[in-house]
Amino acid sequence: MNVENIIQKAAVLVEAFPYIRSFRDKVVVVKYGGSTLAEEGGSQTVLADLVFMETVGMKPVVVHGGGKEISRRMKEAGVEAQFVEGLRVTDAATMKIVEDTLFGVVNRGIVDGILQLGGNAKGMSAKDAGVMGVKKHLRSVVEKDGSRRSVDIGFVGDVDWIDPDPILRVCNGATIPVIAPIGLGEDGESYNVNADTAAGEIANALQAEKLVFLTDVTGIMRDPRDEKSLLSSLHVNDVDALISKGTLQGGMIPKVRACVRSVKGGVRKTHIIDGRIPHALLLEIFTQEGIGTEIVQ
Repeated sequence: MNVENIIQKAAVLVEAFPYIRSFRDKVVVVKYGGSTLAEEGGSQTVLADLVFMETVGMKPVVVHGGGKEISRRMKEAGVEAQFVEGLRVTDAATMKIVEDTLFGVVNRGIVDGILQLGGNAKGMSAKDAGVMGVKKHLRSVVEKDGSRRSVDIGFVGDVDWIDPDPILRVCNGATIPVIAPIGLGEDGESYNVNADTAAGEIANALQAEKLVFLTDVTGIMRDPRDEKSLLSSLHVNDVDALISKGTLQGGMIPKVRACVRSVKGGVRKTHIIDGRIPHALLLEIFTQEGIGTEIVQ
């Protein structure tokens, strides 16, 4: 028996104790999906972390994406991606695959994983559960003469409203809501919503203690090629400069914008962390140092 190892385990528990106590009954929204899913190469421990959080009295809420799985299913179905002026169009056939994949495959996989670990989880389509209403997204493109025109890219939605009550009812039943970001359009149809944006709006509506994005990068870096340039903390006022300089690019931009909007809307802290690291959620929430980048006001 190695007593030092046992004492070290006790020290870890003692370090976590004040965080466990302060976050009891608090809502934490976790954006999970894409390359951070275990089957896409992410850490196998994410679901265990969620079950731990719920067990110690926190209220984790999962919002997930699933772009890679959707692309696979579209390929299998022989549905080719359509583009207008370089913009992907979500037509009726594509939307059917998106909805079936997000809710029927990815959502079910996350829920089943939580149940297998002894946790409680409930899968929810944000549309069918009455959580999220959207307006049709119209993309603006610039013509050669400099004028702008709107382009219809199909069943893509911008969040119009969030009803937090269905989510809170699940949380209050000691169960983890697992939400697919499918919105209800004004025409009663299903609309695909960017999962990062949906997570931010849901965190806002819930007035969550934290919003955590699990990604496949270390966090936000001053130099994207140098992991040693990680920014452990970032003020909301500094975000626009990082975007204009090109430090923040591609898929990181909607995540960071969602963080900024959430913090300004009342979410206490937002985090962008590497979901490939074992127990990334626990390390970020229950330790002094944390990992990744926190975006604060």
